[in-house]
Amino acid sequence: MMELEEISSLQLEFQWLLNEEVNVILSQLKQLILECSRRFSYEVEGFTSLIKAEKFALMSTNASHADKLKIFATIMADDITAADINIRLPKHTASSLRFFIQNDCQWKLHQIQDAANHLAAALSLLSSPPPPLRFVESENKFDFRSAEEVIQMINNIMSYLQKGRNSLIVPKTKTIDELRNSRNTKALQPSIPNDLAVSFYIQSHKLVCAIYHQIKDAHGNLKLDMYQAEASIPWLSEVLVLFTVALQFCQQLKDKVSVFAQYKQMQVKAMP
Repeated sequence: MMELEEISSLQLEFQWLLNEEVNVILSQLKQLILECSRRFSYEVEGFTSLIKAEKFALMSTNASHADKLKIFATIMADDITAADINIRLPKHTASSLRFFIQNDCQWKLHQIQDAANHLAAALSLLSSPPPPLRFVESENKFDFRSAEEVIQMINNIMSYLQKGRNSLIVPKTKTIDELRNSRNTKALQPSIPNDLAVSFYIQSHKLVCAIYHQIKDAHGNLKLDMYQAEASIPWLSEVLVLFTVALQFCQQLKDKVSVFAQYKQMQVKAMP
């Protein structure tokens, strides 16, 4: 049981939380998401884009393959605009192979595109919230009436942020046939042989290039030799940090509001 004075104090604190502190934290969260969005390929009014073309040398992840791989790639937002792949394959009919990606035919990094789309969806909830949420334009703040409204909104934002972050951390697996038949593979010139497959993908803050060589062993069974090289992308590191901090903001706000939400279940009794 709680005293009426304590209940009254909690109600005042809760109203202040809903009307003031929640909006301050949401404003800070919006600024974090806007800062993150500057690194992606969609424009936000009033924010200068940080997108630029950068060339990276990808290094072999296997020391024994270091002399077999020489890969350079130029990234701009979610596109590989140019690449030079030079690989020596001792078991291939052509011992040395070279492929290019030119500016007029780019390789789309769908993971970065997906992260940008999820980030834009999170931003839209903070800019144009769907009903029944209310945003008071004249005061530039939300008009929350309950803890549940805040928690539901935060859950939706967190869902988009988690999906965006995960799209960069966990690459989608593809079969060799899917790689060979993908639209991206057509960006490589000259066309790759039927016993090869090439994949560029993002894993956390790294750009990875994997080359798969399908060969037959001594018994005539097919097997794959894989060659892999990678490079750290500084702006992806920044993006992941901003995603993580934004999620922490959300969780802290959710925890704070949840404390008040639980009082709905309490019985209130006035002291004599």
